[in-house]
Amino acid sequence: MNEPKMIYVVSDSLGETAESVAKATISQFDESHLDIIRVPFVRHVEQIQNIVNEAATNNGVVCHTLVSEELRAEFERAATEKQVKYVDLLGPMLDMLSQVTQTKPRMKPGIIHKLDQEYFKKVGAIEFAVKYDDGKNPVGFKQADIVLIGVSRTSKTPLSMYLAHKAYKVANLPLVPELPLPKEIFEVPPYKLIGLIIDPFKLNSIRTERIKALGFNGSANYTDISRIEEELLYAKSVMRHLHCAVLDVSNKAIEETASRIMEIMERNKQIYGERY
Repeated sequence: MNEPKMIYVVSDSLGETAESVAKATISQFDESHLDIIRVPFVRHVEQIQNIVNEAATNNGVVCHTLVSEELRAEFERAATEKQVKYVDLLGPMLDMLSQVTQTKPRMKPGIIHKLDQEYFKKVGAIEFAVKYDDGKNPVGFKQADIVLIGVSRTSKTPLSMYLAHKAYKVANLPLVPELPLPKEIFEVPPYKLIGLIIDPFKLNSIRTERIKALGFNGSANYTDISRIEEELLYAKSVMRHLHCAVLDVSNKAIEETASRIMEIMERNKQIYGERY
């Protein structure tokens, strides 16, 4: 029986990219005696020398995704000296794109995994916003980074989704005078709460357009200016009781309000630190 051939997968990060390339390449061959040995987090010249020596001893080959110019140069020197066959998976692409863009690469290992983590964090935040929208599940209030409160049509849901795309986990609660507040809202630290208010006549206009869009005719309590003023007074009293920051969303774009909310949250992180 033939001895298995060793393919050393070397990286200054996790090595997942190089291993994927190695596996894809192996799949094109009938040869079954090919073993992959992944060597991640290579950061020192001594590690390079040890890997090359081991590959030479085992008659192995190497593929690597080393970003560091120093490590790549040392790898080329050591592999040439020991007559170890190797493939530099990133080097040629880095050199080509440097010429095309006339810029230098950042040369920081692990960036792709950092981007992956940010992507999944964003996806998780979006799923959170959908799950805990409109007070559907008060349990989410304590898990949220931000909890928005306000009367109907103060942009709670659009703001929740916009902030979710910035990787904030956001829940929101509509304030209705006739409905009791869930006990969970009182367990949320004030520095995570944002109250949203609006000019009553602006809200009347927004709600009227909403009613028309839904195909309803005539007046409704929902759009009555006296009712709106009553709702806003109630909302302001709740916000005072909860000691939360309050933002007026009248005539403000979602982006503008979201930017202000993020400023408040970042300031609160600095103030409250670990408790945040």
